[in-house]
Amino acid sequence: MVVATGFFDGVHLGHRHVLSILVGAARERGTESIVATFWPHPRTVLQDEARGLRLLSSLDEKKALLAAAGVDRVEVIPFSRAFSEMTAEAYLREYVIGRLGATAIVVGYDNRLGSDRCTPDRIRETGERLGLEVLVADPSPARTADGVPVSSTQVRGALAAGRVEAAADMLGYRYPLRGVVVEGNRLGRTIGFPTANMQLFEPRKMVPADGVYYVAVETLGRRLDGMCNIGVRPTVGAASGRTIETHVFDFDESIYGLDFQVSFLRRIRDERKFASMDDLRARLAADREECLRFRFRDV
Repeated sequence: MVVATGFFDGVHLGHRHVLSILVGAARERGTESIVATFWPHPRTVLQDEARGLRLLSSLDEKKALLAAAGVDRVEVIPFSRAFSEMTAEAYLREYVIGRLGATAIVVGYDNRLGSDRCTPDRIRETGERLGLEVLVADPSPARTADGVPVSSTQVRGALAAGRVEAAADMLGYRYPLRGVVVEGNRLGRTIGFPTANMQLFEPRKMVPADGVYYVAVETLGRRLDGMCNIGVRPTVGAASGRTIETHVFDFDESIYGLDFQVSFLRRIRDERKFASMDDLRARLAADREECLRFRFRDV
């Protein structure tokens, strides 16, 4: 077995560089590729101030992304304070070799492993002592537009600023939110723009900045287009917190209680307060037309 270990939040292009080395090494050796990942996020366990950390992928999403990258098996290790106290050597011996049966491990060039924060060079020395081959991945060629290495932090920053296209460039796919459609106040229907109100499956999932977005929608086994508003609905004044509401184009079916996914294509504008419902209706009509101009483009 060849193993790579880490949180892999979002499974972005930087991660996929490591995963390609993992999968290639496993195939060369005629064995399985395994990712040993942690849940929950280590920072939320170890740092009280990090409990507000938002994730780029739920556990199920992460497993699906890893499988799509060619990984044969995903092993989820419950992360706890006690687990965090293991040294790199203990982790390699007890988990990577003892539980997973690994003969080789792939680590990133900047990985730090265990409570003793072992560098790749020290991991290699320890691995050799334990009979474990250590493959150190070179730096990923994936960079942001500013030349910064792609990281989960960079992706979160782009989403927090509403730059969903930049996030997609770093992820290698359009950022999705998944959830279930719940009852709203049905006000959108009265002005000709009925919306699906979504409750996220993973409440810790990162939500892009408030605003209006052109989105791809998946529900009832169909792929549709729509526009999604994230925010507090200032014109209506009825939201007790942030809501995620999507108007699906050319669609008028009841989907309450059903699975619903939006993937973010473009940001159209900031959320804003309008002087009247008529002004809101007119702006939504203009937003819809702007979205439709992108429908047949390669977005």
